[in-house]
Amino acid sequence: MASFGSRLATGFDQYGQLCVGIDPHSWLLADWALPDTAAGVREFGLRVVEAAAGQVAVVKPQVAFYERFGSAGYSALEDVLAAARQAGLLVIADAKRGDVGSTVEAYSQAWLAPGSPLESDAMTVSAYQGVGSLGAVLELADRHDKGVFVLGATSNPEAAAIQLAQTSEGESVAGRIVGDVVSWNAARSAAGLASVGVVIGATVHASAFGIDLEALRGVPILAPGFGHQGATIDQLPSLFGAAMPSVLVNVSRSILSSGPDGVRAAISHHAAEVRACRA
Repeated sequence: MASFGSRLATGFDQYGQLCVGIDPHSWLLADWALPDTAAGVREFGLRVVEAAAGQVAVVKPQVAFYERFGSAGYSALEDVLAAARQAGLLVIADAKRGDVGSTVEAYSQAWLAPGSPLESDAMTVSAYQGVGSLGAVLELADRHDKGVFVLGATSNPEAAAIQLAQTSEGESVAGRIVGDVVSWNAARSAAGLASVGVVIGATVHASAFGIDLEALRGVPILAPGFGHQGATIDQLPSLFGAAMPSVLVNVSRSILSSGPDGVRAAISHHAAEVRACRA
């Protein structure tokens, strides 16, 4: 199987760089006339998958909205993940897991191991304990041609106090995390788009967080914050500069709020906006 980075690059070429978030908030379920239950989030996810298939390369289910229903919610999520991958979509499980040793390895086995009920193409992870603590995740992903997105500079304002803090070497925490991801990829010297990426919110300015966008050429960047959170797609070139060709433009609520009858058209509209930036 081709690497995750290679599959992502192919998806970019075929469909563009829009990533559709699957976030079944309670209020969205109500707007879609669906129950706020495991059955409701299952139906919601399957409908979004159906609307996204053939229009975008990537979807990103937010695990928390399924997890809140316990085992029934996980069963619903398994169905959504399987349907998305069956439809030819790349799936990023937005799980934001992080730990050390055998614990973090178990997280990677849950979300990335072939044959797992929750198998996805990539997952989001937190490096609060250092990028080195994610070694088992990165190695399993490498073995199985999966992807990983490490939280770098996030779009929530509360994060700035920690992510802008200085390390003993004088780097920002965000800059150190992103730099460690760049080094991991460089050590593998693979051609084309890398398989380990970073999360950088579209509502933050990377340079202010000590992040060198030039160094992120060829590194996948998952960028939440477009639409409902305030960033606009036409800002993509100014926000990411030289790194723009590897940005996954994540949009969720601005698409999902179009309702079940409008979601397909909303995906088409946003996908065209993103392609126009790349032209």
